[in-house]
Amino acid sequence: MDLSTIAGIMAGLGLIVLSIFLSAVEPGVYVNLPGLLIVIGGTIAATLVSFPTHELGKVWRVLGNVFRNRQYSVRDDISEIAHAARLRRHGDMARIEDQLERIANPFLRTAIQLVIDNTPADEIVNILQWRIKRLREQERAEAQIFHTMSVYAPAFGMFGTLIGMVNMLYGINGPDLLNVGHNMAVALMTTLYGLVLSNLLFKPIAIKVERHTEKRAMIMRMIVEGTIMLAGNRSPVFIRETLKSFSAQHTDELRGRSGSYSDELRSPEKGSAKSKSDLDDDF
Repeated sequence: MDLSTIAGIMAGLGLIVLSIFLSAVEPGVYVNLPGLLIVIGGTIAATLVSFPTHELGKVWRVLGNVFRNRQYSVRDDISEIAHAARLRRHGDMARIEDQLERIANPFLRTAIQLVIDNTPADEIVNILQWRIKRLREQERAEAQIFHTMSVYAPAFGMFGTLIGMVNMLYGINGPDLLNVGHNMAVALMTTLYGLVLSNLLFKPIAIKVERHTEKRAMIMRMIVEGTIMLAGNRSPVFIRETLKSFSAQHTDELRGRSGSYSDELRSPEKGSAKSKSDLDDDF
């Protein structure tokens, strides 16, 4: 599980509830079922109108990925490319075929398969870049669903506010002031619900999906670079060190601060031992 996502949502809800209990005379007034139904029901209905069914069917999968802590094994991908380069230099194509069956990354498996099939380098790049573009477009569309919901939720909050105000004004001259207070609560609480859902749930999920997509695209671009070097029959050591530098550079850009390739993936002790082992294999 991705603890940052769960902790962020729980902390946000906790601070909201705490502020209500510390400031409200009667905290129960903040629980308003009609207002919640207006916001949630309206947002879902508008989203159903905005997107085709087959795209909305992916929402649950996207939510599952957001709350799951997905680790990308950059080091393993680099090792697989360097290992394939070493086998290719030795002319051991049969072992590369065996290696393909054990590669978990389907993008990397396709890239190496294209190389051992003697596909021209420019065609390899075109195929792989097309797959990167398709991934980004697909996951951008998934993030767009949540961006859209983050817009609809406050809008239906305002819609609920208007309904509550109309009902309040209609009954303001009546003898029952309790209904006036109830309608005023609906008017105010729907706006609150819309803002909370938009800024604590929908918009952060959309941003997280986009961040995951960019990180995956970065790794895929690294694999493209490694595939080009593999097709050019470069040495395993050259490929490994170049891809490490590529990964470290993009890690710095993603983090916004300095960081090493080993720090990102594992502890320095394990990383250095693994690196020495990998270099020994290359020779």
